[in-house]
Amino acid sequence: MATDEEPDHKLMIQQQTSPSLNIDPKNARFPYCIVWTPLPVLSWFIPFIGHIGISREDGVILDFAGPNFVSVDNFAFGAPTRYVPISKEQCYLIPTADGSEGTGTWDAALHKSTQEFQHQAYSLLTCNCHSFVANVLNRLGFQAGGWNLVNLAIFILLNGQWVHKSSIVRTYLPFLIVFGLGVTFGGTTFLTYLAIFVSVLVGWFIVGTYFFKQLIYV
Repeated sequence: MATDEEPDHKLMIQQQTSPSLNIDPKNARFPYCIVWTPLPVLSWFIPFIGHIGISREDGVILDFAGPNFVSVDNFAFGAPTRYVPISKEQCYLIPTADGSEGTGTWDAALHKSTQEFQHQAYSLLTCNCHSFVANVLNRLGFQAGGWNLVNLAIFILLNGQWVHKSSIVRTYLPFLIVFGLGVTFGGTTFLTYLAIFVSVLVGWFIVGTYFFKQLIYV
């Protein structure tokens, strides 16, 4: 199990390289951004569901990628296809190094959330990559906080920018193939089961977020 005492991982979190505020998809650098990429299989059926992470000030991506593990500069499931720039002017609670609210740094919030999620079990349904990013945004006080899995997913869907035109193809082509094959060979049966699957999954996150607030971790 990873701990915040591990020198290599801690160094990767705290070390500051020469920061560049320019987005550089070729080198996977997205300063002050949330990034998104499709998930294998799941995104083939529901293309607006994917894996997300959030970047440090120098553009390095951090993402909650498994039990007790926050990945640094190794974004799970491939390169980002969408990103959402986050305005620091809308972050009202950037913490200081000691964890108190004040004029600290963006990276201080990421560091504290990383320490927390290094001790969290991963579950697609209750504690996932969206939980980690929502936790960071709440520490930052972005748009006054209150972030959870549902409003974060909607925020990315409505505000995400495509990295390349090819990113659109990578995101939607598998869905179109699966959907086309499903309708061709399954007809209304396929559509019925797809609708049930989408309704149950989306319903789970809505109910777990707004009606049983201890069920889904943020």
